[in-house]
Amino acid sequence: MFIDQVRIHVKAGDGGAGCMSFRREAHVPKGGPDGGDGGRGGDVILEADQSVSSLIEYRFKHHFKASRGTHGRGSRMHGANGDDRILKVPVGTLVRFSDDETRETGAIIADLTHDGERVIVAKGGVGGRGNIHFVTSTRRAPAFAELGEPAEEGWIELEMKLMADAALVGMPSVGKSSLIARMSAARPKIADYPFTTLVPNLGMVRSGDLSFVAADIPGLIEGAAAGKGLGHEFLRHIERTALLLHVLDVTGSYEGRDPVEDYKQINKELALYASELAQRPQIVVINKVDVPDTEKTVQRIKAHLRQEALNSVGGNEFDPAYREPVVFCVSAVTGQGIEALAAATATKVNELREAAAENEQVNVQYGQVWEHKRQERDREFTVRNLGGGVFAVAGKAVERMVIQTEWDNEEAIAFLQRRLEHRGVEKALVKAGAREGDEIRILGRAFAFESALIDEEDEQLLAGEEAL
Repeated sequence: MFIDQVRIHVKAGDGGAGCMSFRREAHVPKGGPDGGDGGRGGDVILEADQSVSSLIEYRFKHHFKASRGTHGRGSRMHGANGDDRILKVPVGTLVRFSDDETRETGAIIADLTHDGERVIVAKGGVGGRGNIHFVTSTRRAPAFAELGEPAEEGWIELEMKLMADAALVGMPSVGKSSLIARMSAARPKIADYPFTTLVPNLGMVRSGDLSFVAADIPGLIEGAAAGKGLGHEFLRHIERTALLLHVLDVTGSYEGRDPVEDYKQINKELALYASELAQRPQIVVINKVDVPDTEKTVQRIKAHLRQEALNSVGGNEFDPAYREPVVFCVSAVTGQGIEALAAATATKVNELREAAAENEQVNVQYGQVWEHKRQERDREFTVRNLGGGVFAVAGKAVERMVIQTEWDNEEAIAFLQRRLEHRGVEKALVKAGAREGDEIRILGRAFAFESALIDEEDEQLLAGEEAL
């Protein structure tokens, strides 16, 4: 079974809680704080693996979790970090956010096009810090620690797009599967009725010292770009290919279709689905030329292709932009013209690869890019005036501080106020109209607004925290 699009739910591991502890030894009077930190929760990571050919592993199992970090303990014993959950996906997998309720896809998280490329799709919660971190000259015995941070979780969509150099496209039953079977070691299902091929097939083709990967894309029909039939399911696999092998059936198949009209229709569907596909380099392959009395149709196809090429440059064949159509007459049954087609395709693919390498930009490291965006998003917060002296603050970093605070510990709450002031929340509240004594709400918690005084040592501690 070939699965090329799935939705899965990912949940990273929660962070372990920090420990509030003091040394308790017989000969160490007034022992200082020694609470260890909680361990970080494991991440959920997607990794492109060239040995994985489809997303079938995620067909029936949709929920994946990483392990949580363990809690810190006394004697400066830190909790263990949770193990990451690594999910293998095929090379060529596009990863997007997916809305839980509407199932609509959101921003692209990553496009995993290289073997071994990774991206974190759910980040593990930060472990809470033990009370050893909050010691200052004026706070010698901090009686509080941080709780662990809850992990990220949510739905993502995985969409596989084949990583092939050349794609065979055309109407149903024009002989694409027979051609790829002739050209490569692929053994697709072949029959003389439409829609024999229901999933794309890949084949490695060698010609001399060159090689390329060819994809046999299931037949397209009129309306494919609008999703008719399985249009979208098939067209997505053409997007990454550098070269199109446009296969025409010179006999018109059992339906008696006109190959010239088939050629126009396929190009129309490609352009409607994605305009750049219509501009993709093409080699036109006229198949089944072993059938008697097809010479006139072959000449008519060639004449149309040449006229189309001339029309694109205003009818001037001496225009530098004019390109003679590349056409091969072949027979998948007898093997006629197959070697020449494979050689020309291999040469063209090699040229396109070299051109792409010259123009290739610095390789995008999605893990780094997405992590940078995540950090920027985390730092943002909003303040809303709800009226009646009530203000609501929202933002991931701010909410994390609230979650990690022990609300039955006054010392911990006082430190939270200092953290919020350092993050600029106090200034934002004042700008929004908040006054001393107003009610501030964050994540269902409410407390009175009052200015927090930060001494120099706490300022340094909080600055170090922000840099981590």
